[in-house]
Amino acid sequence: IISYLISNISFARILSAVKKEDITKKGSGNPGTINMIRTYGAKFGGLTLILDVIKGALPSFVGYMIFGGPSNEIYSLIGLYMCGLATIVGHIYPVFYKFKGGKGIACTLGVFLVANPKFLLIFFVIAFVYMLFFDYGSVASLLIVSGLTIIEAYSLSRHGSEDAVTLVLSVLLFCIFGITWYAHRKNIIRLLTGKENKTNLLKGLKKLTKNSKKD
Repeated sequence: IISYLISNISFARILSAVKKEDITKKGSGNPGTINMIRTYGAKFGGLTLILDVIKGALPSFVGYMIFGGPSNEIYSLIGLYMCGLATIVGHIYPVFYKFKGGKGIACTLGVFLVANPKFLLIFFVIAFVYMLFFDYGSVASLLIVSGLTIIEAYSLSRHGSEDAVTLVLSVLLFCIFGITWYAHRKNIIRLLTGKENKTNLLKGLKKLTKNSKKD
């Protein structure tokens, strides 16, 4: 419950308020990293990403430690995924904003940052490179989530723990995977019909570099 309520904090809304605007009335209307990049550039988009990743990582780490930490690895993952799933749900369906939130990708990255930081870095780099050339943020987001879910599922199958524990972990992991894909259902339809919004990350980075030189 605490994890869910914490993730109701919308950093995209807060940062857009600094501009005296409302991100939900700009671009796609989604209060997330990609729309922040499109609307305000790489600086605000990057800051939104970092804050939302932290929002997902902290509750996941606390859940991991409460359930035993490194000394009880397999059971600790239950706490990690439970709190992680709660943060993702809270980000996508925040009660403070009438259940209208973001897509949950940055929070999901925060969960996997605790669960498997090495592979998170690998898939983040892959998605970043993809964004530089193809401009579809939704595809990059789903690529990361899908890749990390497969890696984690494979890792669970090798733990050799109790079947009941493995089942619980598998269900939690599938819920994280499923809810992020469901949150992107409209993006998927737009991709299939060739109407998906593009995000020129390279252009945003160039703009950020120019602004830095001016400063």
